[in-house]
Amino acid sequence: MDTKDFWYSLPENLIAQDPIYPRDNSRLLILDKNGGKTKHVIFSDIIDYLKPGDCLVLNNTKVIPARLYGVKKQTNSFIEFLLLNRKSKDTWEVILRPGKKAKIGTEFVFGENELNAKITDIIDGGNRIVEFQYEGLFENVLDRLGEIPLPPYIKKELKDTQRYQTVYAKFDGSAAAPTAGLHFTEELLKKISKKGINAAYITLHIGLGTFRPVKTADIESHKMHSEYYEISRDCAELINNTKAAGGRIICVGTTSVRTLESAVSDKDIVEERKGWTDIFIYPGYKFKITDGLLTNFHLPESTLLMLVCALAGKDSVMKTYEEAISLKYRFFSFGDAMLII
Repeated sequence: MDTKDFWYSLPENLIAQDPIYPRDNSRLLILDKNGGKTKHVIFSDIIDYLKPGDCLVLNNTKVIPARLYGVKKQTNSFIEFLLLNRKSKDTWEVILRPGKKAKIGTEFVFGENELNAKITDIIDGGNRIVEFQYEGLFENVLDRLGEIPLPPYIKKELKDTQRYQTVYAKFDGSAAAPTAGLHFTEELLKKISKKGINAAYITLHIGLGTFRPVKTADIESHKMHSEYYEISRDCAELINNTKAAGGRIICVGTTSVRTLESAVSDKDIVEERKGWTDIFIYPGYKFKITDGLLTNFHLPESTLLMLVCALAGKDSVMKTYEEAISLKYRFFSFGDAMLII
């Protein structure tokens, strides 16, 4: 399957630069994954399309201030770090800018010598493994020195950084937000629960690779990035019980889909698991657990768009994107949402 089959042209003015206030006042496009019919409502109306006995699966990862600015010790030249994956307590995979000439052993300093780093390895794709040195808790140092890394297509400064966190964000670790969940308010989640719809919280820490377009001509040649995830026993039981009772599993965001589909046993049962996943879902994939998906509108030729096409059909999804563009829906992280059921 060709990557170019997932290209579409998007007017720049439809790339959302600001979050909607209140969160649940964004637009919501309902897509029938079987018939391809669409409806257009406000996000808070999502409760009308959920049934008692359904289960929403939400990613409770929390975005960390993963962008750091410092200097190279040897030359005092400027450097930017972007933290991607935590490999151990003090070791991270990072992107360096500029970093092409940064060799193993190169050292960096951040702040008033509050944080030091040394490159210990160079991995495929040019990312570096670095070891940090500091006093106290790393999270406290990061809070003082780091910045929330917004996607590059958002050009405006975000004054309220909590708008790039879900209201249920809990566990530090992501370089990007699970943006489908940004539309929920605490009040809306309470209404959904009161209707008899359960919520299962999984954790997948998102790396920036999730937003990058596929650069190989054949999508099957694309190598997916790895991300760390956790599914608790209680969460797995809730999902399995929902399926057994005939309820629908509706994932909030592509990260929730990738987590669930990575944790399925040979008997199509979700298991309690911790680990890394590099699952790549594209048309032809047979979903084992996921029945529906709440998601934002994604970049052309991205793995996220390919996952959506796998669930609802490429022709139907691409046609729906054309419809959303004609109706001036807002796209990407701070944009509007689509519910596929």
